[in-house]
Amino acid sequence: MLKIISIAALALAVSSCASVENILNAPDKVQSTPETMTAINAEKGLITMQSNHSVQDTADKLAAIIESKGMKVFARVDHQKNAQGVDLTLRPTQVIMFGNPKAGTPLMNCEQSVAIDLPQKILISEDADKKVWLSYNNPEYLKDRHNIKGCDAQLANIAKAFDGVSKAAIAK
Repeated sequence: MLKIISIAALALAVSSCASVENILNAPDKVQSTPETMTAINAEKGLITMQSNHSVQDTADKLAAIIESKGMKVFARVDHQKNAQGVDLTLRPTQVIMFGNPKAGTPLMNCEQSVAIDLPQKILISEDADKKVWLSYNNPEYLKDRHNIKGCDAQLANIAKAFDGVSKAAIAK
C-alpha cells in the first residue's frame, strides 16, 4: 500500500512540474488586460492603474478631485523632492494622504486596528520605462488584514470612492 501511495505522489509531482514547465516556457500571448485597465496585485493588496499624465499632473488632478468630493487632503509627500534634499535620486514618486471621518470612523468602529492604515493613501509613481502608475490599498486587503467583520457596506463605499477618484485622475 505504501508503495502505491509513493508512486502516486511521485506521479503527481512529476505531472505538476511538467505543467509548470509548460506555463513558464509558453510563448507570451496578448496581455490579458491592457496596461490602462485596473490590475489587482493580490500579493501586495494593491490596485494599480496606468495614468495618462505625469506624476505631478496626476497628483495635482487627484488632489483637486478628492477635495471636490468633500474629502480632505491631509498631506502630500513628494518622495523624489525629499530624496534630492539629501543628495539622492529617485524617479518621480508622490503619495497623497486623504480621508473623510464619515467613511473612516465607521470602519474604525468595526475594527480599530484599521486606524494604522488611515488616512487613506494613493501612490503615484513613474517606473523605469517612464510610465506613470497610480496605486492604492485594495479595501478587501484591509478587510482581511484587520479581520473586519460587519462593515461590507462601508468597505464597498470606500472601494467605489477610490475607483471613482482614481479613474478620474488618470483619464485623458
